[in-house]
Amino acid sequence: MVARQRIKSKDNLSALLVIAISFFLASCAPAYSSSIDLTATSQTGAYSRTQAARSSTTPEENPGSDGLHDPVAIPSSTPLQPLATKTIAEVRQVTAVPARPTTTEIIENTPTSIPTRESTRTSPPPTKTLAPLVQPSGPTRTPLISPTIPPVESFQKETDQKMVLYYSQAGDTRQALAVRFGVSVDEITSPQEVPTSGLLNPNQLLVIPKHLENTGPSGILMPDSEVVYSPSALDFDIETFINKKGGYLSTYREYLSSGWHTGAQVIQRVAIENSINPRLLVTMLEYRSHWLTNKTPSPLETEYPITLKPMMYQNLYHQLSWAVQQFSIGYYGWRAGLITELKFPNGEVMRLAPELNAGTVAVQYLFSTIANKDEWGASLYSPGSLSELHAELFGNPWLRAQKFEPLYPTDLKQPVLELPYKAGQSWSLSGGPHSAWGPDGALAALDFAPPSNFHGCAESNEWVTASAPGLVVRSANGVVMVDLDGDGYEQTGWAILYLHIATRERIPVGTFLNQDDPIGHPSCEGGQATGTHVHIARKYNGEWILADSPMPFVLSGWQAHAGEKPYLGTLTNGVKVAEANTSGTMVTLTNRPKQ
Repeated sequence: MVARQRIKSKDNLSALLVIAISFFLASCAPAYSSSIDLTATSQTGAYSRTQAARSSTTPEENPGSDGLHDPVAIPSSTPLQPLATKTIAEVRQVTAVPARPTTTEIIENTPTSIPTRESTRTSPPPTKTLAPLVQPSGPTRTPLISPTIPPVESFQKETDQKMVLYYSQAGDTRQALAVRFGVSVDEITSPQEVPTSGLLNPNQLLVIPKHLENTGPSGILMPDSEVVYSPSALDFDIETFINKKGGYLSTYREYLSSGWHTGAQVIQRVAIENSINPRLLVTMLEYRSHWLTNKTPSPLETEYPITLKPMMYQNLYHQLSWAVQQFSIGYYGWRAGLITELKFPNGEVMRLAPELNAGTVAVQYLFSTIANKDEWGASLYSPGSLSELHAELFGNPWLRAQKFEPLYPTDLKQPVLELPYKAGQSWSLSGGPHSAWGPDGALAALDFAPPSNFHGCAESNEWVTASAPGLVVRSANGVVMVDLDGDGYEQTGWAILYLHIATRERIPVGTFLNQDDPIGHPSCEGGQATGTHVHIARKYNGEWILADSPMPFVLSGWQAHAGEKPYLGTLTNGVKVAEANTSGTMVTLTNRPKQ
């Protein structure tokens, strides 16, 4: 009996020990969840460009200054980020295609060859939960495989080369990406078919070797639609907004060639001429000199509200004109793969992060011309940054972008366009692809000079004719702007700029043109010109379309090709070639046969 009691006591003791051990192990076991951490920020080791609304809490609504209701909280201590953008990840020998992640993930091979994913942000402390005594050796997370995408492994070699998973953005081309990532075109692969030329589909998974180690910040700052004068700015009443703020800008006046202008009118003119978003220009003025809210800026800020430049850049119009040129160099240079680095005033050079969007590079480029690297970083990526101020003034720009981006679809085609002169004539190609407006910017324009016995700015009786039907929405200062979709807004759809149109017999605003209708006479009016000609350029949804691009400028079958420098290049039509030159020789002639 005693022995049984001893055995029973031992059994009870053993049971108690087992229970105690069970509770001890349970308290030490890590809690595991299959949910993905959506809170990756720039403070993580590998920066994620994806931002998503947190599922655990609902942010307070924040109405923007222009009436836009913002359901996303904008923290004042971190740069504003988009709701959903592209994600960069480094991988080694991927054995399956993961579904598009919502945070940056490092994918590596385990000893069992089953890929596991580790979030780049430290998770919160695990919640203590009861767990069974028998535990697996460790949780294994298998990749999510898209049913429509074949495995990546068939597209890359089994090497230790680090690879980048990049999701394409609107406007990307294989050639431009190769320049940005520092690889050859053939090194860019995908589980899906990648066109050798033309635009890539947005959000297409690309596998690219990681050759670049030291680059600038990859945090994106501004949507493309917030940099160009896109449909997102159609509802922006510049005059009313500025007057409500009551600062120096609301009382400013400046005399231009077309008469006296208010501050709002100067901004509108610069914005519409260059096709740069007026909201961004207002933000720049407030950020650099507080013209929007301060009634009495300093004398230096009054003369040079954006940057200290020679006297030729004094006052608002010239300061803004200089600024939009810098925006354009960055924006369109990135689009075309023409720039890969920033050079600061002190000579320091920084390689641009290859995953940036054109809008962000536009802002980065401008600030690199007026600030050294430390100040540049503080202006763009620290509390109180330009993008934070922009959101405070106008509401979350990424909410507006969701309505209007991508600015042009992948399958967009140029409408049929004719050479801008009468059928049966021959005009000289006096300028190959060059800036659409101003000395620098989008290489979107072509120049044509009429036949003449005189050099220089001689009066011409020849007619510039409409390349396509549309509504005249601007006609002044040498400019005729034709809106091809006829809705009355050059910021939507296709629009054609005709520049250097003489005042004499120029078509008025409100006229609907048919193809080949007369617009006016070529001249030197409306800007710098050394000889009589017409300057023609295209834009779509406010973005200048580069003449030599996946949507090449084609006029009456003549296709544009850029040269080594602006104004050089050719037009080709089958075996016929016209070389750009201001001399007007036989090799420059284009011809439009009679119908």
